[in-house]
Amino acid sequence: MRPSLLAVFAHPDDECLLAGGVLAQHHAAGTRGAVVTATWASASRRAPELAEALAVLGPGSPRLLGCNDARNPEAAPGRPRLVDAPLDEVVGRLVGHIRDFRPDIVFGHDALGQSTGRPDHVRTHQITLLAVEAAGLAHLHPDAGPPWQPAALYAATHPESGVGLLRPLLEGMGKSILAVPDSYVTTSVDVTSWANTKWAAILAHRGEVARERLLPGVLARLPEADRTRIIQTEHFTRLTPGPTKGDPGQLTT
Repeated sequence: MRPSLLAVFAHPDDECLLAGGVLAQHHAAGTRGAVVTATWASASRRAPELAEALAVLGPGSPRLLGCNDARNPEAAPGRPRLVDAPLDEVVGRLVGHIRDFRPDIVFGHDALGQSTGRPDHVRTHQITLLAVEAAGLAHLHPDAGPPWQPAALYAATHPESGVGLLRPLLEGMGKSILAVPDSYVTTSVDVTSWANTKWAAILAHRGEVARERLLPGVLARLPEADRTRIIQTEHFTRLTPGPTKGDPGQLTT
């Protein structure tokens, strides 16, 4: 039995780009899955696209923290930006989702903020670290439900050797690549069999695909073979409690 998964990402489309293959693979195997998105509100233009993408991948309806995007005030008008919101309050909301869903594994952004270091990605990583620990402690956020301790926390990441075609594409747009040393990666998953499903989910984010300087738009304009090479492998680092074979927190390769 594959472990249940809860993904926590900053923006709609991060779930597809960084872990769409793993989410689709686990869903097809009958495993429970869910996705929490930190920014954009349920009434925003991107919420229906997120719901469509998750319907393709299989992990259920969107779970939205509803914070504003650091760069786009239309994400959640009247709400604080994720990077400005009270830390304990946002952690408590995520703890509520963890305790409600009771996953074996939680995974999300790495400490670098995923390739280009977007501030919302970095903040989501920090919030996820705190929430995973707090979820198992009854004295923290007692109103968020009975405690639940996930078996493991993973960060989706990009190793130096795995950046490949992404580096010239992003550098050509004036963006840097923040990759981690290969030794930092504990699990690499070949999702070639799920590449078409992953790509269909990415395409559901139509607003991002239409923008040529965003990654979904860049991928949409590549030859299919190059695009598949970029999205066919997903890399993760186990952050806690450390690699242990055969336990419920082992992400299946």
